[in-house]
Amino acid sequence: MYQPGHGRFAVDDPAAELARLVTVRPVTLVTLGAEGLRASVLPMLFHADAGPHGALRGHLARPNPQWRDLSPAVEALAIVDGPDAYVTPGWYETKRRTGRDVPTWNYVTVHAHGPLTIHDDPAWLEANVRGLSDRHEAARAHPWSVDDAPRDYLDGQLRAIMGVELRVTRLEAKRKLSQNRIEEDFAGVVAGLGDGTPRDQAVAVEMAEEAPRR
Repeated sequence: MYQPGHGRFAVDDPAAELARLVTVRPVTLVTLGAEGLRASVLPMLFHADAGPHGALRGHLARPNPQWRDLSPAVEALAIVDGPDAYVTPGWYETKRRTGRDVPTWNYVTVHAHGPLTIHDDPAWLEANVRGLSDRHEAARAHPWSVDDAPRDYLDGQLRAIMGVELRVTRLEAKRKLSQNRIEEDFAGVVAGLGDGTPRDQAVAVEMAEEAPRR
């Protein structure tokens, strides 16, 4: 992941950022095999205590060729993207003063690298399905439970998936949120995004955790 030399977009604790984002965002799992690059979007759980840098665990549909087409010696990449939005120069005070500005894009992202392990054990798969369901159902007034499904149906569904586990060996995170701009420009972006779509507003919320250039 490219990080500019000023270092303002770097994240001090990438593991904490990964743990935060993966609770609400899916992972794009990218692998390289004999057929070339493959990518799948799937929810995953981050287990911080699974190895020095933690592990991401999820599952793919059994017919998905990605889990079969892996090069064991080549690391996989899991990308977790947070909120993102277009930033117009029209929000910058410096644009009004000099006109010497261009558009950009603000975003939050984490990249996790590491070897990928395949799991076919029903107990492992059920634990993963339960964990994912419990996490995403927790905020609902009437949360669905894996136990709501008949046992024979659940067993059939578990036979239709394959578990994937990425043991993190390298972790990178970036929060590009206008921290390189002066205070007036930064405030203009926050105000502009705050008046935008829910997607824009989510970026403004992220920016509230950052500070402009001094």
